[in-house]
Amino acid sequence: MSPRTATFIGLTAILMWSLLAVLTVATGKIPAFQLAALTFAIGALVAFASFLFRPRAFGALKQPLAAWLVGVGGLFGYHALYFLALRFAPPAEAGLLNYLWPLLIVLFSSFLPGERLLAHHVIGALLGLAGTVLLLMGGGGSGFEAGQLPGLLAAFVAAFVWASYSVMSRRLKAVPTDAVAGFCLATAVLAAVVHVLVEKTVWPETSAQWLAIVALGVGPVGAAFFTWDIGMKRGDIRVLGAASYATPLLSTAFLILAGFAQPTATIAIAAILIAGGGLIAAKDMFRLRG
Repeated sequence: MSPRTATFIGLTAILMWSLLAVLTVATGKIPAFQLAALTFAIGALVAFASFLFRPRAFGALKQPLAAWLVGVGGLFGYHALYFLALRFAPPAEAGLLNYLWPLLIVLFSSFLPGERLLAHHVIGALLGLAGTVLLLMGGGGSGFEAGQLPGLLAAFVAAFVWASYSVMSRRLKAVPTDAVAGFCLATAVLAAVVHVLVEKTVWPETSAQWLAIVALGVGPVGAAFFTWDIGMKRGDIRVLGAASYATPLLSTAFLILAGFAQPTATIAIAAILIAGGGLIAAKDMFRLRG
C-alpha cells in the first residue's frame, strides 16, 4: 500500500468522526459511558464478524503488553477524559482544548524516525487551530469558573492522550490493524464498568435511536479507528494531523444539514481558515509516490 493511498484511507476517519455529533444527538439521552460501551461493542463485533471470513486475523490479537496498553489506553483513556471534560466544563472551551490534538500530532511527528517537520506543516496546523478557535468560540464561550477547572484539565490531557496514541501507533507499525478490534472490545468492557459505577442506565426509546447507535458503532466508533490506524502507520501523519481540523467544521455542517444548528458568517470564515490550512499542510500529498 502506497503512502498516498494510506493517507486517503486515514482521511475517511475524519469524515466519519464528523458524523459523531449529529449521530450522538440522534441517540437521545443515553449516558455517555453507556453509549461508549454500546458503540465500541458494536464496532468490535462487526470487526470480529469479518474475522470469520479471515480466520488468520484472530492471530492479530496476540500482541505484546505494550501494544495493548497503547491501544486500550488511547481509545478508553481519551474517551473517558473527554466525557469527563464535557461533564464538568463548558462544551465550547472543552472542545477548544480537546482540539489541540491535531496540532500536537503534527508537532509530535517530528520525533518519529525518518519524519521531517517543515514550515508548511506547522503553518497549516496553526491555520486549522485558528479556524477551530473561531468556530468554537463563535458558539458562545463565556469563560470558566473554578469548579470547571477539572473538566478543562481533562480536555487538555485528552488532547495529549489522543495525539500520543496516534503517533505511537506509528512506532508500533508491526502491530496489524486487525488488533484494533481487541482494543475496541476492551474499551467497551471498561466503559461498561464505569457506566455501572457512575451512571443510571437509560435505554433508547425509539427505533431511530437504536439505528443511530448502530450507525455510531459501525462508523465513527468502529471503522474510523481502523482507517485511522492505517493512516497513522502507513500514511503521511503530518497531513492527517493538519487535516483533522476539518472534523469540527464538517461536524457543524452536518448539524446544520440535520437542522440542529444554523449557518453563520463565523462558520464561513472558519471554513476558509481550516480548508486553507489543510491544503497548505497537505501539499506533500501531491508528491507522494508508491
